[in-house]
Amino acid sequence: MYMDNKYLETIQMIMRQTTYTDIEAREKMLLFNNDPILVIKDFMGISEKKTVAISSLNQEIYKQLRSKLDASISEFNKKQEENLIRDLQ
Repeated sequence: MYMDNKYLETIQMIMRQTTYTDIEAREKMLLFNNDPILVIKDFMGISEKKTVAISSLNQEIYKQLRSKLDASISEFNKKQEENLIRDLQ
């Protein structure tokens, strides 16, 4: 089985950065499509970031407006209820 120098150096690097044995490092390299960065990230428990994409700028603007208005109306209703209770007493 032919192993080039770069592949062997990559296996050695993975072994230095992790506690994997030679066989484990080779298995992980196969599992992660020969990407040593993904192998080391997997060992350290670093997961891929999940990005939530807003499809347009207008959607983001209206989302923020709705949340601000919802907070404002909740605060207004709370104050009105407190005023009503205070006036009844």
